[in-house]
Amino acid sequence: MTGSEEPPSFRLAYVPGVTPDKWVRIWNERLPDVPLALTQVSAAEAGATLLDGDADAGLVRLPVDRTVLSAIPLYTETTVVVIPKDHLVTAADEVSVEDLADEIVLHPLDDVLGWERPPGRPALERPATTADAVELVAAGIGVLVVPLSLARLHHRKDLTYRTVTDAPGSAVALSWPEDAHTDLVEEFIGIVRGRTVNSSRGRRPAPGQSKDERPGTAAARRKPGAKKPAGGKQTGGTRRGTAKGGNPRGGTAKGGRRGKPRGR
Repeated sequence: MTGSEEPPSFRLAYVPGVTPDKWVRIWNERLPDVPLALTQVSAAEAGATLLDGDADAGLVRLPVDRTVLSAIPLYTETTVVVIPKDHLVTAADEVSVEDLADEIVLHPLDDVLGWERPPGRPALERPATTADAVELVAAGIGVLVVPLSLARLHHRKDLTYRTVTDAPGSAVALSWPEDAHTDLVEEFIGIVRGRTVNSSRGRRPAPGQSKDERPGTAAARRKPGAKKPAGGKQTGGTRRGTAKGGNPRGGTAKGGRRGKPRGR
C-alpha cells in the first residue's frame, strides 16, 4: 500500500431505536484490521445518506426506494402506546387501536409507522420529533404510538407502555446502494445473517490468496500434487481395479464387446 492509499474501513449508518452492538462486536472480532465507523441518522435521512456515499450500508426502517437501494428485512418491531403510569390504559396488558379512539394521539413529524390515518383524536399541532412527543405525553397532553425500541430509547420513570395489537409494525432492514455491493458489504451481510467465520461466502481472501483458494472452495479441497485434466476432473492415476482396456472386470471380449454365453 502506498502512502496515498487509505486503509480499508466500513461505515455503517443506523436509525434511532436500532442497536447494532452485537454485529459491531462480531465485525471487530473477525476483521480487526478494518475499522467500523457508526453514524446515527434519522429514519427520513437514511436513504439519502446511503445514496450520497456517506455510509457503505445502513440499518434502516422500511420502506426504502428499491429501485436504487437493496435491502434485507431483518425483523418487524412490536408497536406500543406510551402513556403516563397512572393512565387508565395501564389496567390492561395490551390494547387495540379502537381502545385509543377517545385519546389525543400525538403524531410527530418523524413518525415511522406510516399511518394512513392515525388512531384517536389529533392534537392541535404535530410535534417535531418523537422526543418532543414523549415530553408532551409526560405533561399529560396525549399518548404516543411508536415502535417498542423508540419507547425504550425515550424511557422516562413517569411513563410506561402497552402493546397495541392491531397497529402497523415498523420493519428494520439492512440496506445499501445497489451499485455499491462491495466485499465489505457482503462481509456485514454474512454477520447479520449469522454466517459462521468459516463460511466461504463473503469471506475475503488472505493477502496473496485468490478467492478460489479460500477455505471451503474446490481449489482448497484439491489434494496437493493431483493433476487436473483438460476435462476438469481430478485424476491421480488409473482407477483401482480397472484394466488397461477399460473394463472394470479386468478385460474385454473379442472385438471390444462382451460376447453372449455359449450354450452347453
